[in-house]
Amino acid sequence: MTEKEFDDKLVEALDSLLVAMAENPEIEPGKFFSMTCVLENLRFFSPVLYGAIQKAKK
Repeated sequence: MTEKEFDDKLVEALDSLLVAMAENPEIEPGKFFSMTCVLENLRFFSPVLYGAIQKAKK
């Protein structure tokens, strides 16, 4: 898997997670926004995550 493919799949998964959380009435808005910040940071560090996974495979 290339870094671009990894990034695309990660973004897709994070977006799906956000949609699922937004549609769930049991999740409080404050917790939703906190989790959104965490997921945004994961997205930002996608190249680092990819590099760590590739390094672990070797």
